[in-house]
Amino acid sequence: MAKKRGTALEEGEKRKLNKQNLSKLGGVFRFILPYKGVFFLGLVFLLLSSLTLLTFPYVAGKLIDTAEGQSWIVSDINSIALILVGILAVQSIFSFFRVWLFALVSERSMRDIRQSLYSRLLRLPMTFFDKRRTGELISRITSDVSLLQDTFSVTLAELFRQVVTLLAGIVFLMLNTPKLTLFMLGTFPVLVVIAMVFGRFIRGLSKKTQDELAAANVIVEETLQSISTVKSFVGEAYESLRYSKSLNSVVGVALKTAKFRGAFISFIIFALFGGIVAVMWYGASLVASGEMSIGELVSFVLYTTFIGGSIAGLGDIYSQVQKAIGSSERVLEILNEPEENSQGAAKSRFEGKIAYENVGFHYPTRPEVEVLKDLSFHVNPGEKIALAGHSGAGKSTIIQLLLRFYEVQKGSIRVDDQLLQDWNLEDLRGLVGIVPQEVLLFGGSIRENIAYAKPNATEEEIIQAAKKANAWQFITQFPEGLETLVGERGVKLSGGQRQRIAIARAILKDPSILILDEATSSLDAESEALVQEALDELMKGRTTIIIAHRLATIRKVDRIYVLSEGKIIEQGSHLDLLGNPEGFYANLVKLQFADT
Repeated sequence: MAKKRGTALEEGEKRKLNKQNLSKLGGVFRFILPYKGVFFLGLVFLLLSSLTLLTFPYVAGKLIDTAEGQSWIVSDINSIALILVGILAVQSIFSFFRVWLFALVSERSMRDIRQSLYSRLLRLPMTFFDKRRTGELISRITSDVSLLQDTFSVTLAELFRQVVTLLAGIVFLMLNTPKLTLFMLGTFPVLVVIAMVFGRFIRGLSKKTQDELAAANVIVEETLQSISTVKSFVGEAYESLRYSKSLNSVVGVALKTAKFRGAFISFIIFALFGGIVAVMWYGASLVASGEMSIGELVSFVLYTTFIGGSIAGLGDIYSQVQKAIGSSERVLEILNEPEENSQGAAKSRFEGKIAYENVGFHYPTRPEVEVLKDLSFHVNPGEKIALAGHSGAGKSTIIQLLLRFYEVQKGSIRVDDQLLQDWNLEDLRGLVGIVPQEVLLFGGSIRENIAYAKPNATEEEIIQAAKKANAWQFITQFPEGLETLVGERGVKLSGGQRQRIAIARAILKDPSILILDEATSSLDAESEALVQEALDELMKGRTTIIIAHRLATIRKVDRIYVLSEGKIIEQGSHLDLLGNPEGFYANLVKLQFADT
């Protein structure tokens, strides 16, 4: 089963540690550069912490030798015990500063990455969002950045610490107990290589188990999302059987994995402890022959424990770095995406004149379907025009092109006699106000939703906008008034209330060009009357384009453009178009009123 995009990286998605992939991880390192001083200081404390801890086995061995009557710098076992406590205390202080400094760097650099990602996402063109799923993009900011955070705060520090421990530990052993160290180095690498090969096989089986479980979960997800369809087709027994078969596959793979994991663990226990027995036997032989003291053997055992822990830790660190490379690749993919071209001339006065000239367009994700074909029309300042036609005729596309969500591929669009691509993008979009058919409010308060059009608006301006939108009456009926929370996507408000909040927002924006996506089409009669009254107030003195779904609401506009398959096939006033009983518009009106 194919893995869904947008989730955290799995085992199969780890990247190999080669020069090209490491450079991708390096691309994220630029966010650490502002904190490089703190990062370097953290590395210093990490080195001091690791080296301090490595003196512990040596001094511990001397404690045993001193107890047996051998002389050292300090000949009192109590003093040596205090030295050991001192080593641990100093190491603890170094460790604290190491953890704190790396956390400081990682938290601040990850904040910068998230901010850069979010800012870039907001400025990417609509074509980018057409090709991506929302869950995937959210995952970039959450899962991928969190994995990078773990890498910079923990993994890199651990990598450095384990390497220092491994190398310094072997050096200490070679200096103190060369014969026993060479014997160990000849025994353990073979066991490690066998364990790594076996471990990779086990991980492959674990990945297969996860895939089978994911396939079973998809069945549950699909069934619950379409539960009404399942029930209407009496598919409960079929879905239960399908899920049962999928779960049996999971169990089969899991049991196979458990069998090999059991064999693997048994091998590791036998081989590892067998190796330890061999080393201890050889060490005991050296002690018996007088070539080595008991204290040196104790030091050797402790150093070996440190080195073994480092080798075991490096495997997990290697895995984490592989995942981090994959995450950095996904993060950099967004950071390297080109932003919308927002450069252009800024204008201080707007008239609201619009002209489409021989416009042709197809969506980048559907190049084979031409949505608009040689389309031309105009809107004079202050005029109210309507776009009518069947679904898919191109009405919404006309608006998306006006807002430069997409770039025109053929012909041109002018606003106030200036080509659309020559406008400053913020100025252009600031000129246009939209009241959509389906209003999606933000989850904050009514005040925040109205003021979204003008964040610095005064209390009086917000109240006036609400009054003009026929929204103030229902707002004052809420105990919290403007501070009332509307819920996610505005679910706590009725359709009519949401529409009036959207109209208040548009009034506060005070746009020169107004787009109405038939804002009353899904409302009851009372709400429709209130919303229509608010819309009439909003349209005064503004160039208005209405996307018409219910033709009865566009009788008073100056001009109606009738679209079919991306072309304007009729234009004129409501009465003019009805004057041709065989015309497309007249037929639309007949069909619509026949349904009511």
